[in-house]
Amino acid sequence: MPFEVLVSAFVTLVVVVDPLGLVPTFIALTEGLPAAARRQVALRACLIATAILAGAVLIGAWLLNSLGIGLPAFRIAGGLLLFSIASEMVFGVRIERQARQAEQAIEEHVRNVAAFPLAIPMIAGPGAITACVLLAGRAGTSLPAYAGLLAVIVAVLVLTLAVFLFASRVARLIGVTGNIVISRLLGVLLASLAVQFVIDGVRAVWS
Repeated sequence: MPFEVLVSAFVTLVVVVDPLGLVPTFIALTEGLPAAARRQVALRACLIATAILAGAVLIGAWLLNSLGIGLPAFRIAGGLLLFSIASEMVFGVRIERQARQAEQAIEEHVRNVAAFPLAIPMIAGPGAITACVLLAGRAGTSLPAYAGLLAVIVAVLVLTLAVFLFASRVARLIGVTGNIVISRLLGVLLASLAVQFVIDGVRAVWS
């Protein structure tokens, strides 16, 4: 798998998952829990999300074929979905929605909190799943390509886990303003990637 494709996949998933943007949600969901429980929540959420995203890479194309959906059509639809998420990031809508979901789940058990809303839909949400299917289609069908993409998913989730484990320090370091600025910048980058997915889909249709 070409190095530039791996870099593109890593950047795409980091932007979609947005580990820094999840810090306030993680802190809110684990408020009042002992340090060991917070680590357990972080690890469990990242493991669940890894399994979901890896499954999207491995069986996403097969599922599309079973449903009679062509990859170009999925690229266009997925690009539009990612663009919608990017617009929410740029205008701050995503942060507000994450805050509301965190408030709704604050009373849940530690195990449930790790699965919902952290793993689903915060980390492995529709955008991340769509991105994984699209990246798998771009990477090809060779075993090294799949292995490289799975390695990228693991790397992104390890980064997310590290951010969760140091959530309090990260929150103090970037502050509210820093989090907003980073979210806006990542939103613009994701919008560009989403448009590229749409362009690839349209080219595939007309080729």
